[in-house]
Amino acid sequence: MKLQQLRSVQEIVRRKYSVSTAAQALHMTQPGISNQIHQLEQELGTPIFERYGKRLIGMTPAGVLILGMIDKILSEVENIKLVGKEVNNKRQGILSIATTHTQARYVLPPIIKQFRASYPEVHLRMFQGTPQQIAEMAANGTVDLAIATESIGLFKELALLPCYSWNRCVIVPSNHPLLLCNPLTLEDIAKYPIITYITGFTGRSKLDQAFINKKITPNIILTASDADVIKTYLHLGLGIGIIAKMAFNATEDAPLKSIDAENLFESSITYVGIRRGAYLRGYAYDFLKLFTPSLTHEVIDRAIYT
Repeated sequence: MKLQQLRSVQEIVRRKYSVSTAAQALHMTQPGISNQIHQLEQELGTPIFERYGKRLIGMTPAGVLILGMIDKILSEVENIKLVGKEVNNKRQGILSIATTHTQARYVLPPIIKQFRASYPEVHLRMFQGTPQQIAEMAANGTVDLAIATESIGLFKELALLPCYSWNRCVIVPSNHPLLLCNPLTLEDIAKYPIITYITGFTGRSKLDQAFINKKITPNIILTASDADVIKTYLHLGLGIGIIAKMAFNATEDAPLKSIDAENLFESSITYVGIRRGAYLRGYAYDFLKLFTPSLTHEVIDRAIYT
């Protein structure tokens, strides 16, 4: 049994059973990767993949079990490589982070600035995507850390570490009637066209639930995945906005005004997701400590190794 055979199985599954695409990703020929799978199945004495003719269409029950073991083996192989790098040079390497626009734009910049000052030789790779994409990238080992609020808990392969809680504000033009409401209510908000986050982004589920609990149907006329787009349309006078409080800056976003809505919505929690059993370089621990001081080495290890 060879590591290349195991990598072939893993990559075919990642590529939704496309042998040609998996071969390209592994820099192999299609006959070459097919031969790796054939040899492995012969050695095991059982098929790993279900087939329709020559096409792979899924995994056999044995294949599902084997894939879980392959993922663990290849993860440990990568961990071994990282241990060597850590011993040889603790201050050089790559830290890859997947996150949403909100985190990348409003939360991470000062953290990254501090981290770069301490580790100038560590290359940072930042990927943005949907919460689902972000969590999947961490679960399959494409990135070291996933930082998001929604959907990240859907992947059992990830250890979740709570980082901070946050809430929302209502954004309105400078002369809007809602500025006179004291206290502001969901009924008040529902009188106006609303622009907010698309479903599945930046705590949208908590926003929807607040209106459902009050049996109110909000007039949501436009949704977007990031606050900058939402504010662009607010400047055009298309409605009022509901965004994360961290995404509003009174100076930069003038003449728009912010109304605190913390009393109207349940707080959301941003998590960092780390693949269970992953080996983290020392500088990754330091990055997480900068991001959330309560994430000590011991807390992180307890989450990913138990």
